[in-house]
Amino acid sequence: MNEVYNLAIIGAGPAGIAAAVEGYLLGMRDIIILEKGQSHNETIRKYYKDNKRVDKDWQGQKVELDGNIYFIDGTKESTLDFFDEVLAKHSVKLQTQTEVQKIVRADDGIFDVMVPGGSIRARYVVVTIGRMGKPNKPDYKIPTSIRKQVNYTLDDVTENEKILVVGGGDSAVEYAVDLAAKNDVAICYRRATFRRANPTNQTDIANAIAHGEVRPILNTNIEGLEDDGGKVKVIFEDREPETFDRVIYAIGGTTPSAFLTGSGIGIEEGCPVHDENYESNVPGIFVAGDITQERGGSIALGLNHGFYIARHILDNDKTLRRDDDVIKRLD
Repeated sequence: MNEVYNLAIIGAGPAGIAAAVEGYLLGMRDIIILEKGQSHNETIRKYYKDNKRVDKDWQGQKVELDGNIYFIDGTKESTLDFFDEVLAKHSVKLQTQTEVQKIVRADDGIFDVMVPGGSIRARYVVVTIGRMGKPNKPDYKIPTSIRKQVNYTLDDVTENEKILVVGGGDSAVEYAVDLAAKNDVAICYRRATFRRANPTNQTDIANAIAHGEVRPILNTNIEGLEDDGGKVKVIFEDREPETFDRVIYAIGGTTPSAFLTGSGIGIEEGCPVHDENYESNVPGIFVAGDITQERGGSIALGLNHGFYIARHILDNDKTLRRDDDVIKRLD
């Protein structure tokens, strides 16, 4: 616990990995990534179905990669393999199953990144906790007796269930289309169309609805859930209630406000306060990835954030740079 890292990164998604690898390539050493899950990119592992397409850009965003990590469109599996390789090529320590509680600046100016049983010390900290790490939940109460039937991933789904998917984005559409092969599926969305989803998913859900594979429940809100003999009775705003074996919410994620404010980081309009270099109002603590965006961000955006932050730190603190390192581009 007495070791002082030059850089501690909270979250092992694209932005976190980029901050670490870009820092390494620019000459920094003694870098650690802290991840509460069992491996890197837990959001992709947990919330993306097998063989799901993973794009560099998100919802039509066109972002040119400025750093040294060259990522191209692929699948869930190829993306995880890519980041496996990126981490393996560089001396960056990935410490998993480590949940950070808060960040505190000690009297000597070093940050104490508080974890169960102690702290990890670092000169600079980058927070890259993704919004999907904390999925949005409905604002109405879910009865305790049916909580096992109300989910936010597909982990507990079995075959031949009557399922309601709630949401209108890419995840909700993909869940509904995927589940329809072996289940009776309906999708509920407050709007009349699925315009938030990417064009491919819009086509897929339109085809599934046209062929009677997915039943649309659109232009309505859910007012609450009730226990109906161990099943989930859904109370709609302007239509008759309906009972399902399972309800799956795919309604986005939220900023981890308690963690940010507990570490002294301000929040404005749902996002952490930061300047043009992604440095928060706490000097030495940076934020990166979709946590900085109101409606999510792309992998390309996260990779660029990591590069910008690493470059800014090393441009302003030459004591961290090793002059004998050669910067090279990753292929």
